[in-house]
Amino acid sequence: MATKTKNNLVIVESPAKAKTITKYLGPGYEVKASMGHIRDLPKSKIGVDVDHGFAVDYQPIKGKEDVISDLKKAAKKSEKVYLATDPDREGEAISWHLKELLDLPDESTYRVTFNEITKKVVSESIAAPRQIDMDLVDAQQARRVLDRVVGYQISPFLWKKIRRGLSAGRVQSVATRLVCEREEEIRAFQPEEYWSLDALLERVKPNVGKFTAQFYGKEKKMELHSEGEVNAVMEAVKAGSFTVTGVKEQEKTRNPAPPFTTSTLQQEASRKLNMPPRRAMAIAQQLYEGVDITGEGTVGLITYMRTDSLRLSDEATAAARSFILGRYGKEYYPGSPRVYKAKAGAQDAHEAIRPSNVELTPENIKKDLTNEQYRLYKLIWSRFLACQMASATYDSVTIEASSSDYRFRATHTALKFSGYTAVYVEGKDEEEEAPQSPLPDLKEGEALTLKGLEPKQHFTQPPARYTEASLIKALEEKGIGRPSTYAPTISTIEGREYVVKEGKYLRTTPLGETVNTVMKDKFPDIVDYDFTAQMEEKLDRVEQGEEKWKDLLGDFYGDFAKELEKAEADVGERIKVPDEVSEEICPLCGKNLVFKSGRFGRFLACPGWPECGHTQPIVEQMPGKCPKCGGRLLKRTGTSKKNSKPYTYYACEFVTRRESAPRQCDFMTFDVPVADNCPQCGQTMFKLSGRGAKKPFCINDKCPNFLPEDKRGYYKKKDETAAAGEKKPAAKKKAAAKKPAAKKTAAKKGAKK
Repeated sequence: MATKTKNNLVIVESPAKAKTITKYLGPGYEVKASMGHIRDLPKSKIGVDVDHGFAVDYQPIKGKEDVISDLKKAAKKSEKVYLATDPDREGEAISWHLKELLDLPDESTYRVTFNEITKKVVSESIAAPRQIDMDLVDAQQARRVLDRVVGYQISPFLWKKIRRGLSAGRVQSVATRLVCEREEEIRAFQPEEYWSLDALLERVKPNVGKFTAQFYGKEKKMELHSEGEVNAVMEAVKAGSFTVTGVKEQEKTRNPAPPFTTSTLQQEASRKLNMPPRRAMAIAQQLYEGVDITGEGTVGLITYMRTDSLRLSDEATAAARSFILGRYGKEYYPGSPRVYKAKAGAQDAHEAIRPSNVELTPENIKKDLTNEQYRLYKLIWSRFLACQMASATYDSVTIEASSSDYRFRATHTALKFSGYTAVYVEGKDEEEEAPQSPLPDLKEGEALTLKGLEPKQHFTQPPARYTEASLIKALEEKGIGRPSTYAPTISTIEGREYVVKEGKYLRTTPLGETVNTVMKDKFPDIVDYDFTAQMEEKLDRVEQGEEKWKDLLGDFYGDFAKELEKAEADVGERIKVPDEVSEEICPLCGKNLVFKSGRFGRFLACPGWPECGHTQPIVEQMPGKCPKCGGRLLKRTGTSKKNSKPYTYYACEFVTRRESAPRQCDFMTFDVPVADNCPQCGQTMFKLSGRGAKKPFCINDKCPNFLPEDKRGYYKKKDETAAAGEKKPAAKKKAAAKKPAAKKTAAKKGAKK
């Protein structure tokens, strides 16, 4: 009797990844998922013996008993076990934990990694396995233990000093410090006055061709700091005559942005898609692990999304070249592949983030993706294709006009050749400049007529608060954290309410500022930018095998223990976190409401408790005024009693059920108030909610511009009465069909008796 051939076992982290790889490997391989880590440091205690060589107490994760048991059984009946977790430090550590906990023998255990989950890469990796890289494992252990020691020893100190439930960490504390210091800059900012001066000029012959030129200076650029300086310039140019003193025409080129790294993907997803970093990484993980595509089966759509490399494979650039030539033509290809150099210190372990198959265009597979998957995949696909396309070219014209030795300049730039911008344009944190008007065809020496001068007073503005995108950029520039840490770091400081997100900007809270002050005072090294960046470099040296991980921990812990001991001795009295005062007024007692935190997040409460117990949700003020009473319009949220889904509506600030309220109003709507007022009656206009451009309409039924409800484009639901009437006969038929079956069953029972 022939013996049955044993299967080979492949262990990955998620079921989606398992499904994709199963499709490529076929018979002879069993693919199972570990569902992430299967063992870790315990939650209830530090789990690290700092006094005895940093001995680590790893324990199986609670709730993973069935997974571990299933993997052990599968491993015992397998000839070979391939550990195919993610290709980074964390993935290497998961593979090592699997090997240790499942007690896998060295001779039949192999490590494989997939930078992209395609049939070619999976087959090649399985054919060329390697051993677990203990340098990578040690680097992950060093980071994990370092963060555990810092977090589990500083956090209790913060509980004693401030309040329970707080936390500290190497990267999160530095991120909080960055946001706090930006807030301090904003508060300390002293605006300075400056003026701009625009001249409206026109050709003398023929009498056409108006354009606006901005004040430049004399031979060198000048700043106008006061109204007196502006008036002096105006008097001088009015007394003189304007002449064209220079016309400069040139062609400018703009090169495409490089392909995505983890950091730039998170930044761009935040800017363009309004997608938080953690969500962006979760969606990217889905695209990497595999999505069911019609006609293709389960397909890994992108390469590994945790990388700081800008490198692209020859195969990828060749595929991009073929696609660009086929769809756009040879003028859109630069002639040779574009090569991008990674910044100093990058690990460069993997390729940049790119689509696995550029032929799978976002439009062709849109029906198989969720909305979030489609938007993120389109962003990655477009950025990759654009990075291999020709530069965009622009025609730039600058006209200089002078009067009484004062110079004014006007510039216009027009797109000449779209190049890569036909596919993708990089987002920006700053506001876009207003579009420029074309300039007339002028010649040097030509006379101009001054039609008017427009002086404007301005004041310098404080630096903008960080957005999630700009905070990630700042962390990366300072060398703090690594690609995999940015998203969880921002989620942590928001979750702890050290910072809050207002619109797209991050603002510190009194709690965050109090924690930051204590950390800078008691643990200056932990929140020091240079110290934290140097620690990241040391962790990289562990990964490269140049330093022992326990030596790194020993060097760090000596000074840290002294800081901790001194801080414990100086605990003193608890620090009271000041209330964060809002601009909202309590409708009962007239005091300014303050922000509080509860089980369901932040809310507003009256500081006069217990005498006044008024509370209300945090609301966002909308443009316009209430059409009934003239009060402010506020954005509110509610929850459907039918299906518990949240919804948004807009209401007057005086909508309340409290009889003791000074004013009451009943105006509420699902339509969105807009900044524009009706040109006929002057009341606030509204538009339909939802994505896309919607035309505002007037809801004042006494206004000639009034738009009735049946013409506003509301979604019309099916008549419920008619729908119910259609369903009743079907229900009767169903009931009638069941009766004979019931009689038949009864007859059978009678026969048995």
